[in-house]
Amino acid sequence: MSETAPYASKPEHSLGRLYDTGPSPTRSEFQRDRDRIIHSTAFRRLQQKTQVFLQYGGHFRNRLTHTLEVSQMARSIARALRLDEDLAEAVALSHDLGHTPFGHAGERALHAAMRPYGGFDHNIQAMRVVTRLENRYAEHDGLNLTWETLEGILKHNGPLTNPDGTPYGGYAQEGLPAGLDDIPAAADLRLSSFASLEAQTAAIADDIAYNAHDIDDALRAGLITLADLVDVPLAGPIVREVLARYPDIAPKRQAHEVQRRLITRAIEDVIATSTANIAAFAIKTPENARHAGSTMVAFSQNAALAERGLKAFLFSKVYRHETVMGPVRQSETVVAGLFERYMESRDLPGRWGEAAAAAPDTASLARIVADFIAGMTDPYALDEYQRLFDARPDFR
Repeated sequence: MSETAPYASKPEHSLGRLYDTGPSPTRSEFQRDRDRIIHSTAFRRLQQKTQVFLQYGGHFRNRLTHTLEVSQMARSIARALRLDEDLAEAVALSHDLGHTPFGHAGERALHAAMRPYGGFDHNIQAMRVVTRLENRYAEHDGLNLTWETLEGILKHNGPLTNPDGTPYGGYAQEGLPAGLDDIPAAADLRLSSFASLEAQTAAIADDIAYNAHDIDDALRAGLITLADLVDVPLAGPIVREVLARYPDIAPKRQAHEVQRRLITRAIEDVIATSTANIAAFAIKTPENARHAGSTMVAFSQNAALAERGLKAFLFSKVYRHETVMGPVRQSETVVAGLFERYMESRDLPGRWGEAAAAAPDTASLARIVADFIAGMTDPYALDEYQRLFDARPDFR
């Protein structure tokens, strides 16, 4: 990798880990974070967690393949902006570690069940995973990641508070997620500042990835056709040029060409816009980026507007399609049912059952139950539901 820019995060200047491990002779601190994430149990579980389409088989994205696509795009953008690719990759690889089974449907159901106890948020859950719930190491719980990676996991979508401590942005409606007062890290995670440029890169790579692959999966599932996309913002102009240039090739090839061009143009727009933002805001150091007052790694104004139009189309035509919503409703029933039964019976397996039996109050029990459910794969959640209710939803 070429030399990074002055505003890039520097592994040798990291604020460090909660538990000192000594330097590695072969890897930077951010490379070590990346490797710890890849080798974690939570990362492997992503291969059996839903992205959007439940029970569609191997050709549709799951949470792991989505994460790998985000990681690749984050590295590409980071390289072009001369950022630390390894930190961008570490944040990208870990950004969904806190997701529940059954995608956002499972998260909605678990958040509703946890509402009396502070709610549930997958970014906060990812922090719980990497600081508490992974228990691979002899001397400590968690993965013992660097401060910069923890910051990126927590704040890649922006600050959590305003400088006066009031909720920021998307958290404003329901307050801050529970658990923010007890996240073990080497230093204060600065909830009111933006994250590093590397973390911002991972966040926008997530947007690019799911826009492109949700179109691809929706086409593959037969929920939409390329003709449906002709007038859709962002995708429409690309669809028109692909159909005009390649009118006679197979629809699958046309769809892939659309997806390829959509990703390329989105990434090129982000690189150009972010380069201009960094110059305009005179970003010279990582701290400049944290205190710039807005996100530096971003779409251009026109692309951002078009992307919102594309998201609106996907929401109405794909995410709310009955083929998707039928399984969604059943999966929400599974998660809600598991939560209620575990709270009533404390009948969790293994160490989880021991922790539940020892829980001193209802709120503590609820958080144990939420941790357990959030860590489930889709098949395991269905197996547990069948064990407890002698029933198994059919997602066909």
